[in-house]
Amino acid sequence: MQMLKRTSLYEAHKKLGGKLIEFGGWEMPVQYTSITDEHLAVRNAAGIFDISHMGEVTVSGAGATDYLNRTLTNDIRKLTPGLGQYTLMCNERGGVIDDLYAYRLSGDVYLLIINASRIDDDIAWLHAQAGFTGRTEVSVSNASHNYDAVAVQGPRVKEFIDGCIPGASTSALRVGKVTDLKKNEIGGFPFAGASVLVSRTGYTGEDGFEIIGREDSIAKVWDALLEAGRPFGIKPCGLGARDTLRTEVCYPLYGHELDERTTPIEAGLGFFVALDKGEFNGRAVLAQQKVSGTAKKCVAFKMTDKSAPPRPHYPIWVNGAAVGEVVSGTQSPSLNNGIGMGYVPTEFAKAGTAIEIEIRGRRSSAVVVQKPIYRRP
Repeated sequence: MQMLKRTSLYEAHKKLGGKLIEFGGWEMPVQYTSITDEHLAVRNAAGIFDISHMGEVTVSGAGATDYLNRTLTNDIRKLTPGLGQYTLMCNERGGVIDDLYAYRLSGDVYLLIINASRIDDDIAWLHAQAGFTGRTEVSVSNASHNYDAVAVQGPRVKEFIDGCIPGASTSALRVGKVTDLKKNEIGGFPFAGASVLVSRTGYTGEDGFEIIGREDSIAKVWDALLEAGRPFGIKPCGLGARDTLRTEVCYPLYGHELDERTTPIEAGLGFFVALDKGEFNGRAVLAQQKVSGTAKKCVAFKMTDKSAPPRPHYPIWVNGAAVGEVVSGTQSPSLNNGIGMGYVPTEFAKAGTAIEIEIRGRRSSAVVVQKPIYRRP
């Protein structure tokens, strides 16, 4: 049996009473107290997550911009130094190899944040595409072993993060303090004799920041944020709350909403596909789908009767026939209602469509709703 990897915060998780599980080859906390408590802390105050299992890839060189623009779906040329964007990596059939965040750190240096379960696949694919542009001035390096990371999320985070990571940025993007970062911006900041990268991004639907650095720096950041955030109601949060939070706002998770057989158009992510930028992997298929539509679509739904929460792989029924499958499902702590996402034939994808979810052999009523399922009041 392969040994599970551990982050530099493993002992901190144990000390805080974290319940550890396997995720993407890592031993990670699923919860500390309860998923509901941690979820609501993020919605109402603040929560901190260990996201060190995520992968980091650096792409640099004179040909880096052209290379990434031919490899990813979004238009990388729109990124100025210090700015990031959500994007996808597709195969020639338009299927999603991974979804990721791409940051432009400086003129010819980019940082890609990729999913933990896809690190090996992504690196192999990126290396295979290195000659795609016909240029050789591109370096693609797996930097995952160099970095750990934490995410601190919630409406009150901006009240205390500047005290934990004080001072102005020292990177290409110059700001006076962390909270001067705008959404999707990233900057390098001095911290405890070293430096960390801080981006105003997250996976929860709340305002927040993600901090990337060396192991010893991230351990200190974790402790500093927990201490400074205590008067504001911060809680350490596990993967369970991370999943319920992202499901409420309909953020995709690779292996659920996305895989190599599913395209961004089918997943409802066409906004992140820049068909007007020129050639890129999968463009022909995605362009055709934009014009002709797709046979299936990813929809959000809410349960309309009392039932156990929907879960992945539960059948979706319409008019007495099984037509699709749940890919993500949970009991929403914010709405106190069963919610989820699933794939159905496009004819049944309109908001307001009545559907049924087969839960433990019994069909329960639900309705297709607009995304996101949860919106801040």
